[in-house]
Amino acid sequence: MADFTVADVKTLREKTGAGMMDAKKALVEAGGDIEAAVDALRAKGLATAQKKSSRTAAEGLVGVAVSGTKGVAVEVNSETDFVAKNDQFQDFVRKTTSVALSQDSDDVEALKGAAYPDGGTVGDKLTANVATIGENQQIRRMKSVSVGSGTVVSYVHNAAADGLGKIGVLVALESDLGADVLEPFGKQLAMHIASMFPQALNAEGLDADVIERERAVAKEKAAESGKPEQVQEKMVEGAIKKFAKENALLSQMFVMDNKTSVEDTVAKFGKDNGGSVKLTDYVRFQLGEGIEVEEEDFAAEVAAAVKG
Repeated sequence: MADFTVADVKTLREKTGAGMMDAKKALVEAGGDIEAAVDALRAKGLATAQKKSSRTAAEGLVGVAVSGTKGVAVEVNSETDFVAKNDQFQDFVRKTTSVALSQDSDDVEALKGAAYPDGGTVGDKLTANVATIGENQQIRRMKSVSVGSGTVVSYVHNAAADGLGKIGVLVALESDLGADVLEPFGKQLAMHIASMFPQALNAEGLDADVIERERAVAKEKAAESGKPEQVQEKMVEGAIKKFAKENALLSQMFVMDNKTSVEDTVAKFGKDNGGSVKLTDYVRFQLGEGIEVEEEDFAAEVAAAVKG
């Protein structure tokens, strides 16, 4: 009996872009461990580095709100996209995001206990919505950013309504320039963040476990090259530096020209406008990020491959 399921094959294919049989073979060799299979496929050149991609499974909305030097993003999940288009649900996400803007922490439980504009608490309203709409809903996460001076700029990609959509971005710009000057530039930075999936503000902020995983994959690739050990070590370090550069926001190439890093672009903008600007923080929430749901209609396509 296989140590994995049809859904596991689907998940691995979505994570890696590998073919069905390659995915199945990798799972067999990994004893059903999906993450180990991902690394094996990458080491063999059959998969690309996993990013926080657009492959999302949960429905609902991401709400963003800004007031001067502070902004917040909130993700509220529903079971279906139909509910996400419901006026009652959208109103709840919008008002809940507004409440979150006034909070002093990113604690979802504290947000649920906060006063709701229409009476009761946010949690009370959520419970009432579940009862009246007839579908489970959850406040999944929230994150705020702020600056001492300057502005926070928000952006929603493919907005479903004002401040609501499936990808919400906040950009915190510490600056002595006015908001009227900063906001158009901040919007460009937010669009970059929406499209380029940075995993941290800078290389130092990248998850240590992610770096070690990249290092392990790079070592296996280098070993397969058959080159001398010293050369292999340089190959590994080069691969890690490349990964960090491509996944840390400040070192990414700015999408508007693809020639200058985001950090240098921000510094140049400040200089050109007679002031100083520093990108100090950001938020990028993509609906359903990290949540996966099995799809029954995929079973017929791969059942034979799994059994074979």
